[in-house]
Amino acid sequence: MTPSARLQAAIELLDEIIIAARDNGASADNIAKKFFKARRYAGSKDRRAVRAHVYAAIRRFGDRPINGRAAMIGLAEETPELQALFDGSTYGPAALQPDEPRASGSIIASWLNDRFAAPVDVKERTALFERAPLDIRLNLKKGDADLMGATWPEAEPLPLDNAYRLPTGTNIENSQVYNGGQIEVQDLGSQAIIAACLPGAPKLILDMCAGAGGKTLGLSAQLPDDVQIVAADTDRGRLSRIEPRLRRSGADNIETILLSPNQEDAALTSFKSQCDLVLVDAPCTGTGTWRRNPELRWRMTPKRLQQTIALQARLFALASTMVAPGGRLVYAVCSLLDAEGGDQTETFLDRHSAWRDIEVDLPIGRPYRKGTLLTPYQDGTDGFYFTCLEKL
Repeated sequence: MTPSARLQAAIELLDEIIIAARDNGASADNIAKKFFKARRYAGSKDRRAVRAHVYAAIRRFGDRPINGRAAMIGLAEETPELQALFDGSTYGPAALQPDEPRASGSIIASWLNDRFAAPVDVKERTALFERAPLDIRLNLKKGDADLMGATWPEAEPLPLDNAYRLPTGTNIENSQVYNGGQIEVQDLGSQAIIAACLPGAPKLILDMCAGAGGKTLGLSAQLPDDVQIVAADTDRGRLSRIEPRLRRSGADNIETILLSPNQEDAALTSFKSQCDLVLVDAPCTGTGTWRRNPELRWRMTPKRLQQTIALQARLFALASTMVAPGGRLVYAVCSLLDAEGGDQTETFLDRHSAWRDIEVDLPIGRPYRKGTLLTPYQDGTDGFYFTCLEKL
């Protein structure tokens, strides 16, 4: 492919990503995989160049562009070498016209600027677009630190037990230790939430928004085998992805339950007031994961944010009914917006007098609004807010 043809391919791929963001469709990574599968003629260098154009545009503009061409024209205004590629050549983009729409604005939509948690200042927000590291969690039931050192001597031990950081690009999924269940890929922030769940010697745990089971498996790996763990979610596709991970990890104390949206309580009736620990890793806007998924910004609107906040509040309240007296509730979001974090916790505590917040002792994170805040700039993790509450 010529450089101009690569730019045109990036425009076409951006068109699909923009539509998916508007309609809450597939992720940018999945769209890109499908896009290139249909274009076998594109070699590895072509794919890398197209992806580079696409993600440069995604990271640059906080507001969703009207289409891929507008996105690339906006980027080209700041990148002169791109302007020459709008040459009207065969397979390349048409020549630039003076009155064409073009993307503009800051890297974060203006309507979001005053919604971040107070500590997330300009330098903190800039770090949300740096490259994410590759963190792993060691499964002590199947491996140990010596195994890690023998497999990846370059692995950097992190502040939490059993947490390591590997060089970006390390081939994990083809490694013997991954396929043998000795390790799992997991951001250090997610591992911190698991660590916050561990005190209290729970016997029955409900992971109410388990997704693909990353935190469920993390809990199982660090608790005795006689602890019963229930992984529940409303997304059949995501929940089904826990099965191969269970087989790799060797965990046999995990049960999965598929919930019906808006009817979760019906499937969870038998757990009411029975659980020693309930974890709610609630659906959120994902502002804390922009390093990995920058196109999430293009999915956000004030309306969608309000819908998400309402869902979080409902799940928070529902989860509290599952906790036994003296038990704990951990509420977490991979978001740095106050409305999804501190606001939710303080509103819950104002409405539920039989609960108190518990201080969490971790080597990372900072106390914030009855909970803990983790950020890429301060902690080298994805962005998270979580709180640990006890039922009196």
